[in-house]
Amino acid sequence: MNLSSPSFCHELTGIIIQKLILSPDGTLLVFLSAKSSVDTGAHSATDSLHRIYWPTDGKPCPSTKIIDVVPVVMSFEDDCFPGLYRSSFLTNPWLSDGHTMILSSYWGSTQVILSVDVLSGTVSRVSSHNSSFSWNVLALDGNNILAVSSSPIDPPRIKYGCIKEEETANFEWGWLDVSSPISRYSEKVESLLSSLKFNIIKIPVQDASGNLTKGAKQPYEAIFVSSDRRTIGSCDPLIVVLHGGPHSVSLTSFSKSLAFLSSLGYSLLMVNYRGSLGYGEEALQSLPGKVGLQDVNDVLAALDHVIKMGLADPSKVAVLGGSHGGFLTTHLIGQAPDRFVAAAARNPVCNLALMVGTTDIPDWCYVEAYGNKGKSLFTEAPSMEHLHLFYDKSPISHISKVKTPTLFLLGAQDLRVPVSNGLQYARALKEKGVEVKVIVFPNDVHGIERSTLFPIIFLI
Repeated sequence: MNLSSPSFCHELTGIIIQKLILSPDGTLLVFLSAKSSVDTGAHSATDSLHRIYWPTDGKPCPSTKIIDVVPVVMSFEDDCFPGLYRSSFLTNPWLSDGHTMILSSYWGSTQVILSVDVLSGTVSRVSSHNSSFSWNVLALDGNNILAVSSSPIDPPRIKYGCIKEEETANFEWGWLDVSSPISRYSEKVESLLSSLKFNIIKIPVQDASGNLTKGAKQPYEAIFVSSDRRTIGSCDPLIVVLHGGPHSVSLTSFSKSLAFLSSLGYSLLMVNYRGSLGYGEEALQSLPGKVGLQDVNDVLAALDHVIKMGLADPSKVAVLGGSHGGFLTTHLIGQAPDRFVAAAARNPVCNLALMVGTTDIPDWCYVEAYGNKGKSLFTEAPSMEHLHLFYDKSPISHISKVKTPTLFLLGAQDLRVPVSNGLQYARALKEKGVEVKVIVFPNDVHGIERSTLFPIIFLI
């Protein structure tokens, strides 16, 4: 039987299936659900894991009971398990016991490897508890794990996890480095990276009012990367780096572009504002309806926090981000015009009132602007009231205050945030006399990943 057929999906009414797999003996069907995301309208949210007993003849029974294995985690605190995020199954994720699977997920600002016992629901962290590195499982070799590990200052390394004690009730792994030609770097690169350090900083919530859920009051995180050779009393220029989504996350995994910026002498502050993945569903759902306010304030609070720690000079701060990170970038230079000396925005959301009529995800505009009720308000013909709210929540509503020199990187084929959004904002800045540079990549879409050789540069 085709497990993705309409007849099978009908048996699972109310469950939104992302990934599914059979246990080795064929008696259990295990699947990830994105029901949280679909119910709320957020384009990404906390996943859940379920199982049903699967008859060996392959014919589903109408009375089959869906059993929750890993439910949605609402609140994340004290480094407890925060829930499943953007997990996927290996072709064969099973250990030899036939009911424990290995998968990767987000845990705050890190990616981790987890083991999940689909009978008991027990979730264990397989990758090192004492490391702030990010880990991703590649394959299983019997009960051993092939994985990759990296950090903002450590390029990816292949790791082999060997079982330490097979006789115990819980599997335990020791990790070995695997020599590989693809993970070797030049002495110059190694030298530049060796002069850097990073840590994850907890940022207290500034607006912890009684109206917030428990999860939304928990501290959020920022990843701080800096030179290990900084002299006392001096700070390198700081770049605030903002992820998109907004329901995504900046991880402690290696990024060539960010490592390049670090090697040039910049400190980096990657803020996982509330609404990011990896911190529980309540913190994630606290953002829709408050975009342009809560996320902006979280970023400014994180910046103030590192300045108070003596890690940044307030006169030497730049900001960059793409998509919703570009939304935040352009909001910040409008709402806090004296805080940033330069900005760069990739395919930024600058005007929701313009975007809602041109994007391939108009529902996103409604949910992020209105919150959960945006699902029921959504229409292809926005009212004047809707357009007014979209404009008020957009960076363009603060454009009269902007004075920060800004670089725009725009994909001409972007359907998610059409190029008109960035161009309108950039032209308005130019009209005000703000220094602007626009680079349009004619063949690129939202991610600008084609690396086209001949971008079009507009000095508008």
